[in-house]
Amino acid sequence: VEAVHLIADGKAPRIPQPKEGATYEGIQKKENAEISWNQSAEALHNWIRGHDKVPGAWATIDDQMVTFYGSSLLDASVPAGQELSIKGASRPGLVTKNGLVIFGNDGKMVLVRNLQFEDGKMIPASKYFSVDEKTTLELTEEEKKMAEDIR
Repeated sequence: VEAVHLIADGKAPRIPQPKEGATYEGIQKKENAEISWNQSAEALHNWIRGHDKVPGAWATIDDQMVTFYGSSLLDASVPAGQELSIKGASRPGLVTKNGLVIFGNDGKMVLVRNLQFEDGKMIPASKYFSVDEKTTLELTEEEKKMAEDIR
């Protein structure tokens, strides 16, 4: 009760909280999450993982901001894949059947599973070069009948 009265009377002591030992980090902004390519594979992985989901670590690919999600360190031989030029990277990435392989400055690899484009569309990284392909759904006669029954 005494504390409430001190506050109401404007006489409560004001002690600023010390900055030392504070653990609060400000809200991350997308513009601060760009990937710096002059790092080891482990640092790249930690950067991507640390920004997964918000705000999302990103890089420029084909003149657009592409956000990387779902990284893991890859300890294997360099897989077969189609090269993908990434702005600022010393070595092109590889689009493989498992995702996008990127390289740290130590020559080690990171596998990125998902990519999100500026328009919000997210795809598996392994499908990067097949983004524009259209797939159509083919129904069997039985499925067509079932669809008609549902309508």
